[in-house]
Amino acid sequence: MYLPEVFRLDDEVALEVVERAGLATVVVSTGTGFEATPIPWMLRRSGDATLLVGHVSKANPLARMLSEPTEAIVIIDGPDGYVSPSWYPSKAESGEVVPTWNYVSVHLHGRLLAVNDAVWLREMVESLTVRYEAGRERPWSVGDAPAEYLDRMLRGIVGLEFRVDRVEGKAKLSQNRSEADRAGVIRALRVEGAEDLLGEMER
Repeated sequence: MYLPEVFRLDDEVALEVVERAGLATVVVSTGTGFEATPIPWMLRRSGDATLLVGHVSKANPLARMLSEPTEAIVIIDGPDGYVSPSWYPSKAESGEVVPTWNYVSVHLHGRLLAVNDAVWLREMVESLTVRYEAGRERPWSVGDAPAEYLDRMLRGIVGLEFRVDRVEGKAKLSQNRSEADRAGVIRALRVEGAEDLLGEMER
């Protein structure tokens, strides 16, 4: 990733972006090209290791590629949006402004492996479900499904564990502009209702 220092995220801050995200794309080389698969992941810490865990269908080509741990990259894209030069107060001073795009993106480099252990799979699916059902008036739980049906569904998936070796985090959020121009972007995003991108800039 092209990563000017002004836009670089500290690794821990980048991992907070990962933790807030739901979906991320894992990319592996097939030897003749690339396989890119969007997957809901969860971030986990295990001792000194940083992991992402998730799953795919056994029918997914990715599942058949993981007979051994494989080098991969996981891409997490946060909020993004167009920035108009008309939002900058400096436009009136010099006119030397151009459009740009603000965004947050994290690239995780590491090794991906398949997990077929039934206990691990069930615990991972339960944890993922609890995460996204939390706060609902009547949250669904894995135990709500008939046991035989659930076992059949679990037999149809492969667990994924991605061990993070390197973190690249980038937040291009007008840090290279003056304080007045940044304030102009924030005002405009608030008017446009771009709450997610606004939240990242304010954070």
